[in-house]
Amino acid sequence: MSEPTTTTGTTGPLGIRTGDAYRASLDDGRELYLDGKRVTDPASHPAFKPSVDELARLFDLQHDPEHAPVMTWKDPQSGLTLGRAYQPTRTLEDLRAQRASAELWLSESLGQHGRSPAFMSSIALGLYDFRHQLESNQAGFGANAEAWYRHCATNDLVLTHALGDPQIDRSADPVDDPDLALRVIEENDKGIVVRGAKQLTTLAPTAHEVLVYLSASFTQRSAEQFVVWCALPLNTPGLITLCREPFGAEPFGHEHPLARRFDEQDAMLFFDDVLVPWDRVFLLRDGALARTGLGRINAWSAYIGHIRYRERLRTLLATATMVAESIGVDGFRNVQEELGKLAGYVELTEYFIDAAEARAHTTDSGLLAPGDTAAARVWSAEVAASAVAAVRNIGSAGVLMQPTPNDLEHPRLRPHLDRYMRGRNIPADKKSRLFRLAWDLTGDSFGQRQDLYEYVHRGDLARNRINLYLRHDQSETRGRLERLISAPEPPGTPADTQTQEGARP
Repeated sequence: MSEPTTTTGTTGPLGIRTGDAYRASLDDGRELYLDGKRVTDPASHPAFKPSVDELARLFDLQHDPEHAPVMTWKDPQSGLTLGRAYQPTRTLEDLRAQRASAELWLSESLGQHGRSPAFMSSIALGLYDFRHQLESNQAGFGANAEAWYRHCATNDLVLTHALGDPQIDRSADPVDDPDLALRVIEENDKGIVVRGAKQLTTLAPTAHEVLVYLSASFTQRSAEQFVVWCALPLNTPGLITLCREPFGAEPFGHEHPLARRFDEQDAMLFFDDVLVPWDRVFLLRDGALARTGLGRINAWSAYIGHIRYRERLRTLLATATMVAESIGVDGFRNVQEELGKLAGYVELTEYFIDAAEARAHTTDSGLLAPGDTAAARVWSAEVAASAVAAVRNIGSAGVLMQPTPNDLEHPRLRPHLDRYMRGRNIPADKKSRLFRLAWDLTGDSFGQRQDLYEYVHRGDLARNRINLYLRHDQSETRGRLERLISAPEPPGTPADTQTQEGARP
């Protein structure tokens, strides 16, 4: 068992990262597996290269004079230019600057990057904001959180997080079967040793570090060894990353225009007696603090999540509109109703973002945090399937049946494709690319994964609804109703007189 080896691709803090530096940093000796084979360098592997290149392109935008003022800020402490998502927000102007940066990142990825650096960096900021409470858990933990946040910010690291337990037997208690949850098996002078697994760690194969903590469903532990927050480089010895099947590397079709670029890869993490140094530990044994901290450290990421979802909805709306126009149904009343529903979703999401700013509040650490939009997160999960269905309903069977590039190049097939598979004022080849994009977005493995992501990544929907009910203050309205039903109105009251006067003789 050996200690983690942080690999950033440099010998010291570098500020904003270039695309080439990001690619090079992934060749760090991590133990990464895909389809039973170890992957030594994800940046050059065909299953990962297109998505790595896409993130690299976005990193390069930070150096573009046109985009740098929006995407970056100057850190007075280090003197470095850093990514905007890492900026501590102390004013509404700061918060809106972070919004503008996230809008650029997420519009560039068409709302498909759930684990964009714009999202995950804000969770590191949330951990920094919560550092004083972490210090109360154990001396030094708050300082650890601040140091890790600064390490991530000054090296422009790509982060992921691991929250969920493996799906083995959710009816059982980890006390009875310790393999059901990640746990601390030892504490020594170097740190803690953890054993177990975490799912579902999106972006792990192409991230630098993982922040390990507990989702709301798993914070109420009956044994303290299962409550742990920590962070590790993904090349830490004993940390194994197992990828699912890629969605963008199929041998046929239009090369999956969205999946190839935006498939973030989901992974299982296996912790094979991994040593976590004390300076990488943030919380131990305190389930109540972990529950409180979950909302606090995700305050900014929930805000950024609405921005990302708005971009996804915009993509669905534009795709649905272009599909409708291409086959001449955009004037149909039922189709316009579907498009209007999507447009309404987009505008409502905009309202939620504005509400988070309007309800912004100063935390005990002095930062201005976005206001809570828990009801909006529930709503987003509820309408996600409906938004996808609108595109499928409009495209109908055409979303499924389209020629491939090789079909279009075949001399025997092409005349028939031009005649029978064209659209209204759109040639067969362009229509095919449009409909295959719609299929990739809504129907293929990538589209189905994105749809499932929208439903599950905000947490258990039933639990979230119950929490909304339990915390909603009904006292004022209930008080009015109680007064109304407690006693009948005495005769001769204005209401009674009015009723009598208005009655028929």
